[in-house]
Amino acid sequence: METLVEDREEYSWRDVTLPTLIPIAPEAEPELERETGERRRGRDILIAVDHGPKSKHAFDWALIHLCRLADTIHLLHAVSSVKNEVVYEMSQGLMEKLAVEAFEVAMVRTVARIVEGDAGKVICKEAEKLKPAAVVVGTRGRGIVQRVLQGSVSEYCFHHCKSAPVIVVPGKEAGDESLI
Repeated sequence: METLVEDREEYSWRDVTLPTLIPIAPEAEPELERETGERRRGRDILIAVDHGPKSKHAFDWALIHLCRLADTIHLLHAVSSVKNEVVYEMSQGLMEKLAVEAFEVAMVRTVARIVEGDAGKVICKEAEKLKPAAVVVGTRGRGIVQRVLQGSVSEYCFHHCKSAPVIVVPGKEAGDESLI
């Protein structure tokens, strides 16, 4: 666990060690180059995940519709405490599963981090550091009254993220067909 003090606010996180069985595309293969000029090949895409089905739907949508071969997916899970080993192990298991799926579906490299704090704030803070091409967030599909009273992580990110927020709203009647 690392702690960083920024703007008089303590910021704690733990990087997740993902399975080493996933092959990583070499850095200098010319057939993988997607961008020219000073920009490097591939993009960084930040995906906020949790244990819920809406988060999984957003992850699946990003793999199918947004990711390409040379991209790097950064999985981010916000928790109340990074010192809680049970929470860390559950989150690590989730991220390992998603990393394997990301490689099988889109053949992308995956990096994972568990961050302590309010979900919307830490997602925007990580996006500000990483400067990804997109920040993918799922939504529960709450009505406007519920969003105002209870708050919404996706709405917070929409208003405060400096990178391009992508809010994935699954169609209620479409089910899995909304991915295709």
